[in-house]
Amino acid sequence: MTGWSAPAVSPPSLRARLGLIAALAALVVVALGVLYADDSRPGIVDARILTASDGTGGPWRSFALATDFLGEPVGAATLIAVVVTGCLLLRHPRAAVLVVVGAGLSVGTATLLKSLVGRTIHGGNLSYPSGHTAFATALALVMALLATGRLGLGRTAGTSLVLAAALVAGAVMGWAQVSLGAHYPTDVLGGWCTALAVVPVAAWLVDRTADRLLSRTAEAVREGHH
Repeated sequence: MTGWSAPAVSPPSLRARLGLIAALAALVVVALGVLYADDSRPGIVDARILTASDGTGGPWRSFALATDFLGEPVGAATLIAVVVTGCLLLRHPRAAVLVVVGAGLSVGTATLLKSLVGRTIHGGNLSYPSGHTAFATALALVMALLATGRLGLGRTAGTSLVLAAALVAGAVMGWAQVSLGAHYPTDVLGGWCTALAVVPVAAWLVDRTADRLLSRTAEAVREGHH
């Protein structure tokens, strides 16, 4: 059980800020969902971004396709397996659980929202929010939280690392989705915010469950000695 007593995946010093970020992100997800419900065209912001972009060709398209693959079932499963293995080798089972739970809940939430919002692209493909972006962002958030705990980063440094990791991962996957024509830019923003809303809550739940498990185990050991 010593692994479960590893540093919390939701560092206490970051919980208040992460909770605020999650709440704000959830508001953005809902607002965009209401704005683009049952829509099938790019919004004003989408159109401007798409007009400003020159498209993707040559090696950049290959990179976009490779990035997109990491969000597909086979690629995502492989990526999760690698990260979970790394967490277990570091003797941090809480992080390993959060990888699965955080990514799973983020993608699951995005999938549910797609059906509720009903925004489509290319005729009938549900697009809001981007599940690929939610997955990539969620995975980056988990790894950033793990690094924050292991390095003992303070509130400011830890928050900066978490947000930077989420921004980079979300931006790269989001760029791939938009450049390949799979999503509108606002779909990507919705996917990014979905992960920001879900992962902090998932991390808190993992810690709470692990702490309860440790407490019950310790109590059982004490009773056994008596």
